[in-house]
Amino acid sequence: MDFRLGQASEEFRAEVRRFLDEHLTAEVVERAWRTGTMHDWGFHRALAAKGWLAAAWPPELGGQGRDPFEMAALTEEMAYRGAPVDGWGTSELVANTLRVVGTEEQRRSVIPRILSGEVIVCLGYSEPDSGSDVAAAKTRAQRQGDEWVIDGQKVFTTLAHEAAYVFLLTRTDPEAPKHLGLTMFLVPMDTPGIEVVPVRTLGGERTNMTFYTGVRVPDSCRVGEVNGGWEVMKVALAFERQPAANQAARRLLRQVEEWARQALAPGGARVIDSDAARLALAKAAVAAEVGKLLGHRMHWLASRGRLPVVEGSMAKLFGSEAFREAASQLLGLAGPAGVLEAPDPRAPAGGWIGHAFRHAQVTTIYAGSSEIQRSIIAERGLGLPRARPPG
Repeated sequence: MDFRLGQASEEFRAEVRRFLDEHLTAEVVERAWRTGTMHDWGFHRALAAKGWLAAAWPPELGGQGRDPFEMAALTEEMAYRGAPVDGWGTSELVANTLRVVGTEEQRRSVIPRILSGEVIVCLGYSEPDSGSDVAAAKTRAQRQGDEWVIDGQKVFTTLAHEAAYVFLLTRTDPEAPKHLGLTMFLVPMDTPGIEVVPVRTLGGERTNMTFYTGVRVPDSCRVGEVNGGWEVMKVALAFERQPAANQAARRLLRQVEEWARQALAPGGARVIDSDAARLALAKAAVAAEVGKLLGHRMHWLASRGRLPVVEGSMAKLFGSEAFREAASQLLGLAGPAGVLEAPDPRAPAGGWIGHAFRHAQVTTIYAGSSEIQRSIIAERGLGLPRARPPG
């Protein structure tokens, strides 16, 4: 068994590292975490200039035709270095979805703007009463002639304050079973009637609540068939789940190890010389390696033309839960000072330990909560009976 990604991928990884050394400055990372906005326009457009926003796309569509192993190297390095690429993630998801189910007009007018770095797209899925159960959406879209009128509310609309469009899930038939009465729209964020309200998360990120009051859009904004929104969502979800938490855990491991080699325990010995410290670091290192291999399994399946739905859930579930466990264990090494964050000079490891502990909790929720991932693995991977109420 060969667990390496291959020579071409490692050569590309080296190129990615050189790019990050040039463009991902400490100021870019610090500003993203300070503001909570995991998107930086300068960095985003530098990615576009390299053609990497479309790195995996076929050359005939303006991409570079990078294979899944090269893309693994790219995304691993971005996540490991803490690059603010949330805007890239959501926008490429929507661009890929439009490529599969969008209209010719949408593919011609929207996709090039996304891949050139001109605009980003946010996701309008979750609602206050439905969370990860996105099919229970109540935001209503009613047809009036050639237009639709949208009313409702979304939560966790991350980057709505930066995005040009929202990929919006609405209910168009309240009498139909919940998965059958949904319709997707790509709505310009400057449409009258949209309000964006900031929300700060436990992990320090900024997300948003978005309100839609009498929002009028033409039928050309619809993506997919009327009441066929769940089929569109299934396409989008196939592009969503990536085990980014595993790279965050690796980054935390590196930061804590560097700190532990220099910091002194109360008795005067280095922190890393204690058995407790070595055990915690070893556990985190083993979990990070397992998470990396689960992610590589996804890319291996993709390279063979298979859609790694269950394997993606496995990698996402393990990565986020392992990150949460590692963050808790490594926070214990730092003691009470571990909760301090930059710019406090007393904060261990530059303040990233406390931040990672809070951020780790959030990774178990977004892109499908751990409970949702377990249900997917049980039902679609193991063939077990459905454990949730039908709807």
